[in-house]
Amino acid sequence: MTTRTENLNVALQTALGDKIVSVTAALGEVTVVVKAEDLLAACAILRDDPALHFEQLIDLCGVDYSEYGDGTRDGPRFALVYHLLSLKHNWRVRLRIFAPDDDFPVVASVIELWSVANWFEREAFDLFGIMFTGHPDLRRLLTDYGFVGHPFRKDFPLAGNVEMRYDPDQQRVIYQPVTIEPRVITPRIVREENYADSEGFRKG
Repeated sequence: MTTRTENLNVALQTALGDKIVSVTAALGEVTVVVKAEDLLAACAILRDDPALHFEQLIDLCGVDYSEYGDGTRDGPRFALVYHLLSLKHNWRVRLRIFAPDDDFPVVASVIELWSVANWFEREAFDLFGIMFTGHPDLRRLLTDYGFVGHPFRKDFPLAGNVEMRYDPDQQRVIYQPVTIEPRVITPRIVREENYADSEGFRKG
């Protein structure tokens, strides 16, 4: 007896064919990887093929693999992950693509296929610096318009590059270099003998 995961795997292989780089299944979830240049064609098939019918884009997020596996991973740095849902068949799939250029990651926008991608793509641009060709209004979504850098990149400084404060002399908000000294915070651990009684209850 075949499982739903196996049926989905077969449907993906049949519909996408040589556009597939890999298909994996783990914990009841299927992840399919396609090349960036095949993204729009693959997404159109995933949405329109009757055997798949992924009519909803649930989420789209960026990933920075630069420190994955302690930096030993060999491959493109930036990926995009699309979470798709088929109400008709009651199944989900995770689609992953890798931006071919680490220095200037660019992929195609899927807004024409799923209009909900608009803000998802703006978020990935804002936080990871991933560009989307064909996006009608690609600008920052969560950070300030004058923000420097992309805060979800692994090489972005933990304290940021600039800080914002109100200047009473100029009577306006200004940016200035960060004044926080970078440091590694080690939590203080308090160990006490006989902290709990013999039954495990805290004394107090």
